[in-house]
Amino acid sequence: MVNVAILGFGTVGSGVAEVLTTNGGLIDQRVADLVRLKYILDVRDFPDSPYKDCFVKDFSIIENDPQVDIVVETIGGATVALDFTTRALKAGKSVVSSNKELVATHGYDLLQLARANGVNYLFEASVGGGIPILRPLISCLAANELSQVTGILNGTTNYILTRMIKAGLTFDQALKEAQANGYAERDPSADVDGHDACRKICILAALSFGQHVYPDQVPTQGIRDITLADVAYADSCGYKIKLLGRCLRQPEGKVCAFVAPHLVPGDNPLSDVEDVFNAIAVTGNAIGDVMFYGRGAGKLPTASAVVADIIDIAKDLKKDRRNQWGPGSPDLVVSSDILSSRWYVRVNASLADARALFSDLQPLARGGAPAGEIAFLTREMHEPEVRQRLAGLDVQSLLRVL
Repeated sequence: MVNVAILGFGTVGSGVAEVLTTNGGLIDQRVADLVRLKYILDVRDFPDSPYKDCFVKDFSIIENDPQVDIVVETIGGATVALDFTTRALKAGKSVVSSNKELVATHGYDLLQLARANGVNYLFEASVGGGIPILRPLISCLAANELSQVTGILNGTTNYILTRMIKAGLTFDQALKEAQANGYAERDPSADVDGHDACRKICILAALSFGQHVYPDQVPTQGIRDITLADVAYADSCGYKIKLLGRCLRQPEGKVCAFVAPHLVPGDNPLSDVEDVFNAIAVTGNAIGDVMFYGRGAGKLPTASAVVADIIDIAKDLKKDRRNQWGPGSPDLVVSSDILSSRWYVRVNASLADARALFSDLQPLARGGAPAGEIAFLTREMHEPEVRQRLAGLDVQSLLRVL
């Protein structure tokens, strides 16, 4: 028998318990053993829960029970979750996590600790919710040298931008709607300021390129400053605005990684990813371009990914899954200034002034634009050059074009 303990009985933790019990017979067949939920750790009481006999409040009960084989961490954050994960691994228990902050910040150390104790640390659900992406990167695409990963990695921001595009809502209106529908937290900063996407692109970069990329190494820009004017100008030239996390392989083992809103052309599949859906495009030297698409969050989709990791480990508790990467370094990540691209500019100036600075610009138009406002696309340029030319002007928006 393989015994499982769940840490945290929130949205994901309760979903894991539900999938383990609802699909228990199927899971047992696929593991060729009995997989059973033994403990649920939570500080709250759940007297009416069908799992009420599993609840404990002291982690040491789980830590010191030799019959517990797999610990599922769905607490979130990088404080208590780090402590419990570390203690579980040291106690010889494999850990499955949906915690992108913990993996992005401490993944290298926890993977080393798991290997040292002959167990595994898996975290498929930390990126893309129920979308299978991490295991394909290290198994299905193992024959490739990956050159870049670009993704819509946050469902909240994608929902907000979709509502701005489709319904003409302002950012504030779309955010309130997302909160009312349960897609955004009361404090939405982790989503709308890009921190959630940043953590996920760190994990994708580490698995793709073999070195730990830390969140504080990744320049991150959110969507708070995107306006309906920007949406209209983008639409006028066949583009949609999307918040993208990107990582690109560079010479000598370096990595370029960043998060920022982009103008995505209509013929790019990412432009059609709407609402709370996520999509991750991967480029390899043998496979070419592939894309993974689906619900990036939610109770059961995320639980599906967690339980898949449980099944993988339960099939052979001592097998080394070899999802390792190097420790990274302070100079691993290089600036996105090295990337040349077209740029979208919205500025309070005359078109003549803009043409004096960008002789080959593509002017854009929208209905209802106030006098003195112009927008245009540049030719391919590096960001420092664009900003240098715009110095002294009243720039309202500057976005990279994918």
